[in-house]
Amino acid sequence: MKDLPSEFLDRLSRVVPANRYDAVVRTFDREKPVSFRVNTLKAQVRDLLESFKQQGFKTGNVPWMREAFLLQNRSQRDLERTLEYERGLIYLQNLSSMVPPLVLDPRPGETVLDLAAAPGSKTTQMAARMNNEGTLAAVDENEVRIEKLKTNLVRQGVTMTETIRVNGAVVGNDRPERYDRVLLDAPCTAEGRFFTGNTRSYSYWRVERVRKTAREQKRLMLSALRALKVGGTLVYSTCTFAPEENEGVMAWVLERFPEQVELQPVDLPFTNKTTGLVSWEGRTYPEMVRRGVRILPTDVMEGFFVARMVKRSSLPWNEIEIAGEGS
Repeated sequence: MKDLPSEFLDRLSRVVPANRYDAVVRTFDREKPVSFRVNTLKAQVRDLLESFKQQGFKTGNVPWMREAFLLQNRSQRDLERTLEYERGLIYLQNLSSMVPPLVLDPRPGETVLDLAAAPGSKTTQMAARMNNEGTLAAVDENEVRIEKLKTNLVRQGVTMTETIRVNGAVVGNDRPERYDRVLLDAPCTAEGRFFTGNTRSYSYWRVERVRKTAREQKRLMLSALRALKVGGTLVYSTCTFAPEENEGVMAWVLERFPEQVELQPVDLPFTNKTTGLVSWEGRTYPEMVRRGVRILPTDVMEGFFVARMVKRSSLPWNEIEIAGEGS
């Protein structure tokens, strides 16, 4: 694994259980197979699979999600040439990326916020789970990305989503305690997507970038919590291994809002997972951080982190220093 940054591999060896480290490292050499989910707003699972079978596509089931499948033959490009893809009957998405909306579990009729939404994989997944009933606000600051989001929403037949082009860090102040559920799939250093066959997937990586990203994530987290109703549920997720961006953000929340926020256990129906870390580089995190879940990468899943919390009472409105903090 000489191509990956040595400092990243050293950190990874202290994050991943020793008996799983070699297996995790080997996944960086293997390109993930194509996975997709059926868009239940537009298609029935059985009908779509029958159509694909007639076209010569072989698919494998995903035991923990009935509308998710692995492509077992042919290529992503072949799949993208189908009418099913063009009409938005399917959405190409890594299996790990499908987990946070499942953990959030939005219901029809609720008000839901996707605070870092583009290009829309999780937004469209949540809309399908909500059966296009309720309100789903999708936020992104980047003009190009939000246009891609809008295109995906139209293609997938989503009709109950409000797209908002703004820095997600201001949403909580602009829309206090408006949402029943909030998903913060935070921008991150994407260590879970490293692939040695593509140097661009990891050439940007620096520890300094990890720490800078963690500070940005805390601003988004504060905004997400402010936007969440009392009694509401928030799911935080990343596709990175860095504790500063995962357990460190959870610890930051729990230490500042011990009476207002509670982490809940997350029960995921697969074995490639570990609990959250309670210490990192000399810092001890609150014991409740163990309730976060690390999804370890496999030949079909990317590395991910997922945590679920409930807002027990309103947050204090005093200013909280973030920019100068270490992670």
